[in-house]
Amino acid sequence: MAAGGTGQPSTGHGEKGEKGGARTALAGLTTRGRSFLAAGIAAAICAYVLGQPDLLRVGLLLAALPLICAAVVYRTRYRVAGSRRLSPARVPAGSEARVHLRMDNVSRLPTGLLMLQDRVPYVLGPRPRFVLDRVEAGGRREVSYRVRSDLRGRYPLGPLQLRLSDPFGMCELTRAFSTYDTLTVIPRVEPLPPVRLSGEAKGYGDGRLRALALAGEDDVIPRGYRYGDDLRRVHWRLTARYGELMVRREEQPQRSRCTVLLDTRGLAYQGAGPDSAFEWAVSGAASVLVHMLERGFSVRLLTDTGNSVPGEGSDGFAGASQESADAAGLMMDTLAVVDHSDGTGLSRAYDVLRGGNEGLLVAFLGDLDEEQAAVAAKMRQRSGGAVAFLLDGDSWAREPNGVPDPMNRQEERLRMLREAGWTALSVPRGASLNELWRQADRERAGVMTGSGTSGGEGWS
Repeated sequence: MAAGGTGQPSTGHGEKGEKGGARTALAGLTTRGRSFLAAGIAAAICAYVLGQPDLLRVGLLLAALPLICAAVVYRTRYRVAGSRRLSPARVPAGSEARVHLRMDNVSRLPTGLLMLQDRVPYVLGPRPRFVLDRVEAGGRREVSYRVRSDLRGRYPLGPLQLRLSDPFGMCELTRAFSTYDTLTVIPRVEPLPPVRLSGEAKGYGDGRLRALALAGEDDVIPRGYRYGDDLRRVHWRLTARYGELMVRREEQPQRSRCTVLLDTRGLAYQGAGPDSAFEWAVSGAASVLVHMLERGFSVRLLTDTGNSVPGEGSDGFAGASQESADAAGLMMDTLAVVDHSDGTGLSRAYDVLRGGNEGLLVAFLGDLDEEQAAVAAKMRQRSGGAVAFLLDGDSWAREPNGVPDPMNRQEERLRMLREAGWTALSVPRGASLNELWRQADRERAGVMTGSGTSGGEGWS
């Protein structure tokens, strides 16, 4: 059998290839084929010992049948093209994706009975198998199966395998295609309500106006007239000064920024699995990223290692030239495979954040000791606003009805963050990000009102 489309199995030639082919054919004998071969050999030996020619003919027939079937199956030359399509190729954890398989017989001869099998990781479910009846010359067969995983990650699908068998079930040979596809299981995304954290600028198109000259673009300072420029933009005073037509700069809306900080330190989380604290933090970061992108913010994902995604430009934010869908896809792909880091502190993330005013900062933090709590508190100094979701390690580590640890230092860490200007919330086991998101809005609104600061436009 020859295969096209997704792979071409190799065939041997010459004496060495014939020997290898014979071994391959004999290795493909089924239990029935091996039984027939063993019975035939035994009958032939008994016939020779007992001098029974009729029994010898029966033994030779029994031994020859599986060998002939193996030779026929091995010499079969089907030209089959296979393809695979994922729908969708990126799916949230706990949701199903459908895999569509298509087989085309591109030879001039019809095929026999084919068994189609696709390799999938154990976490996606059982290995799918299909039996395809005779495929006519130029014919096509399409089958599909579903996969599902509660664990995020990137999972290879394939290679696709075809199993040939003879009509008597004496021999089965497997031929595999060479390529595979990848299914990306991203974290669960929880829809968040539109809230207004007082004092924060809104997203693109609704906030402040800033001259592009301050942003370092090419066309933001007065320049010479170019063919096609609107004459209403001509700066007549500078035109009189320089003796040539000069065009005024424009003001365009600034795109507000949001940084989502994810603490991935292995020592900051306990437990594993889809219901662990770390998975809650990853899912929360994904939810906030999608929510802020939908509100028109320029967003980046930052981890405790100092790495940022998407990383466009020197500041790491998804710029205005990058579509929100592309930015979200890149960050979701990163969160799909993010794992615990070996780091012990948040200093690298702090070094990235202290470079300038980063707008809104939303952090998902694991257990903090006193030193790391102080580092996290300093991150607020250069941010326009900061919200921290601090996972309560004691709550996530004990059983749901367990007794709280009397030495719990969660409140002390929350106090340090709040005194530095953070809107800090504790995240107990089983907490809803939707409710915590609303609570953050209420607490920040109360702080702004209590301090006598006017609300401003806020964000939603």
